[in-house]
Amino acid sequence: MIRVKKRMAEDREVLREIWDGQIPVCFRLAAEDIHTLQHPEPFYLMVSRLTYFPLVTEKVQKHFSNHVREDTLQQEMWMDYDGQPLKWHYPVGLLFDFYGAEAQLPWNVTVHFKDFPESDILHCEGGRACVQAHYMSVVKEASVLKHRTQLVQSMHPKEHKDLWQGFEKDKFDQFWAINKRLMENPGEQNFKHVPFRLYQPNQSLVQSLVKPVRESGEPSTLKDLLKNVDPELLEHIGVKWRVVTHGIEPPLDMHLQWMSEHLSYADNFLHLVLLPKE
Repeated sequence: MIRVKKRMAEDREVLREIWDGQIPVCFRLAAEDIHTLQHPEPFYLMVSRLTYFPLVTEKVQKHFSNHVREDTLQQEMWMDYDGQPLKWHYPVGLLFDFYGAEAQLPWNVTVHFKDFPESDILHCEGGRACVQAHYMSVVKEASVLKHRTQLVQSMHPKEHKDLWQGFEKDKFDQFWAINKRLMENPGEQNFKHVPFRLYQPNQSLVQSLVKPVRESGEPSTLKDLLKNVDPELLEHIGVKWRVVTHGIEPPLDMHLQWMSEHLSYADNFLHLVLLPKE
């Protein structure tokens, strides 16, 4: 019993560290958007790795509002890093790992109020409601992959609300009081499949069905996942490529079930980034 309690405490510590992960971001208004003689000061924020930019940039918009044309201010705000538009529906930590992992901190992000890049990013009309709809959709997708039942759909609307508000308002205990149900699999020791997405430079994201247990009954590992995605890719891991999530490089022998339970983002997906080896 003592050993079980110790493991549970250690597991909770990992969950807490993932939850508390932050990135210092410096927001600067795009030069072509500035409509005043005096240039605005940058705006600095410590941003959670798990959140989405539209949930934390209301203060950013307000900070720059007096320095852009009034008609421009009515347009949808968007951001880029080093000329690359940032997808609002990707968690901030994923965006940083993919685009800014080699950047000096704070991460310099440029804010725009015009010339929305229609072909590169989705609109986020409706603000927080739009983000909430996207978030719950991804959580449901993850649940379908993990469980043999429609678990999220069977939850009470209040549980949906508590899950979202716990995430949105950065309330760890409230969030995990609900999310722990999504990390369990009644009657089974392991998930049906591990929800993951793999992001590679200049390629579409990869998502496939990977079981957390091999046919032999042994636990599947990160190495098995990469082999499932592309057997040739595995040969170059550690030589040409490295796998990153939450700013760390997990070992290839890490069990997928454990990764899914502890290293998933708040949307219940593992977001794995493939980066060139230095």
